[in-house]
Amino acid sequence: MVKRLWRNKKFWLVSCGTLLAGGIVVVASCYSYIRGLDVSKLNQPLPEATLVLDKNGKAAAQLSSSKVDPVPISQMPKVLTDAIVAVEDRRFYSHTGIDLQSIMRAVARDVVRGGYSEGASTITQQLAKNLFLNADKTLSRKLREAAYAIRIDTSYSKDEILEMYLNSIYFGEGSWGVQGASKTYFHKNVQDLTLPEAAVLAALPKAPSRYSPFQDEAQALERRNTVLVLMRDEGKITPEAYEQAKASPLGVVRSDKTDDLKGRYPAYVDAVISEAVRLYGFTEEQLLTGGLRITTELDPAVQNAVTEVYKDDSLFPASKPDQLIQSGAAVVDQRTGGIRALAGGRGESVFRGFSHATQLKRQPGSSFKPIAVYGPALERGYTPFSTLYDGPLNIEGYQPQDWDHQTRGQVTMQEAVVSSWNVPAVWLLHEIGIDQGLQFAKSLGIQLPAQDRQLGIALGGLSEGVSPLQMAQAFSAFAAKGNLHEAHTISKIETGDGHLLVQAAPASVPVMKPETAYAMTSMLQVAVQQGTGKNAAMNRPVAGKSGTTQLPQTKEFEGISSGSAKDAWFVGYTPELTAAVWVGYDRTDKEHYLTTSGGAVPAVLFREMMSRALAQAPVVPFDMPIVGREAASSISSEDPKKPEKGDKEAKPEKGAKPGRGKGKKDD
Repeated sequence: MVKRLWRNKKFWLVSCGTLLAGGIVVVASCYSYIRGLDVSKLNQPLPEATLVLDKNGKAAAQLSSSKVDPVPISQMPKVLTDAIVAVEDRRFYSHTGIDLQSIMRAVARDVVRGGYSEGASTITQQLAKNLFLNADKTLSRKLREAAYAIRIDTSYSKDEILEMYLNSIYFGEGSWGVQGASKTYFHKNVQDLTLPEAAVLAALPKAPSRYSPFQDEAQALERRNTVLVLMRDEGKITPEAYEQAKASPLGVVRSDKTDDLKGRYPAYVDAVISEAVRLYGFTEEQLLTGGLRITTELDPAVQNAVTEVYKDDSLFPASKPDQLIQSGAAVVDQRTGGIRALAGGRGESVFRGFSHATQLKRQPGSSFKPIAVYGPALERGYTPFSTLYDGPLNIEGYQPQDWDHQTRGQVTMQEAVVSSWNVPAVWLLHEIGIDQGLQFAKSLGIQLPAQDRQLGIALGGLSEGVSPLQMAQAFSAFAAKGNLHEAHTISKIETGDGHLLVQAAPASVPVMKPETAYAMTSMLQVAVQQGTGKNAAMNRPVAGKSGTTQLPQTKEFEGISSGSAKDAWFVGYTPELTAAVWVGYDRTDKEHYLTTSGGAVPAVLFREMMSRALAQAPVVPFDMPIVGREAASSISSEDPKKPEKGDKEAKPEKGAKPGRGKGKKDD
């Protein structure tokens, strides 16, 4: 009997010891598993949006790689954190990441119902699920969620966990995080929320669509009041505060989000990013997540004027149903090189999408004549009254023609500019030498490849082409009395706390004699007053040049009217701003081409943009010395006309080494 009892006691002792050892192994294994979980992702700082400031230092746009605008818990009102804890996890500050009492209640409920529910998740578990797990409703996922929650709870303070949670959860209506939700529903920053507003937000995470005040005000009001009851019962607010808050209306504000800085000025912001990467070595990730402050040359008045014009479809030709006629524009302050505005294109924009203002490469047509021909000729001593040849021309097989298929024998440079004759431009480039044209273009920031060493550049026949920004920068030197200020968007870059990282110092380089710039400005003013740029004229001084490139002379375009075109340009300036506008199809074919010229649509777009941008600016003349003004007066008093019969026709100089290239007709 005694032996049997001893054997039973020994059996139970061994059994209990085995169970205890097994339990210790299980606990140790669980502890080891939990300790081995990697939650270092939470150590990474939440991405902080970079702010883009305009030239006046005011916020213009926001760069962010995240759908969240994170805020520290110190900026969240206590009524908000109390409301969230009261409704989501009232024992948050006392449990260890998982709430055993809630779990037992949930298990009992599941036994009664005969199923598995999602309940009993703490704030920490929800954070773990959102960041580390998928959303499937399985027991194994729930166990992993609990393990992650315990690991997070041992690694971070309660306030850190609550901050991460509130900055990452969805509040409905496309809003993530408490800052986004506060902006969406109340049009204010999170730190400015009142008690009833905080209760509205705390009501949303459980069922954002169901409790959205924009979807069902009565349901939202009822849910908000439930949150207030919980806060009162938990002692977070007084009965008096409860009654006052309960009597308050929802207070939500429907907004079109016009003050939302995300997505504003997309073409300009893209140019800022590209410039910061190209010139200053930043990565895109640093720009999107580093919380920087980038002060730019953006002028909201000018940019808004450009944006307004580009939204007006009536200013553009009718497009084919399957392809939109595109356009790009760049506006530069010639006095500093600061890019004041950009139009990257028409239609919907995408982040860092193709920009017709900065990335486009198209042949500029006759708008290139001042750059490749007339500018360098003026530098070599020619004047607006110099006589140029305008007759039959054949230079080693290259035979350019004027757009009207006629010749005048000889014309002045002024007449050639105003009427955009082609033959005089080609003849003059041949006279001064192609290298002179290439060098002058290079000094204006346009580096042409070796294959462009041909006479066709006189008419804008380039192998690669140019962008509106390149053309605006080049013409800005004429407007700036011969000085080229490098076009740029960035003025300075600072950290969020004001530490200076970049201070831009764009160079100002004299690229031509002031007399050359004055003479060019005078001629281009007459081109607007009397010539192909008439549509650009406004109630202030304007100088400019149109350009049109014809369709390629290929079999595909046989039978299409000679007045049709591939690209249309206008480049011009006032005493304040320089702008270039391009219009055309992205893909030109026999079904998609222009029936307009640079002197038509692009000139009108230029006029509309500049007149609106400068509506509040006083009308001032171009700043020219007395000799420049006298020259301008004498030039403008001359009516461009055909030479009298019998005038001597200038001929190409014998022995001159010509270039080769296809001529381009223009307006």
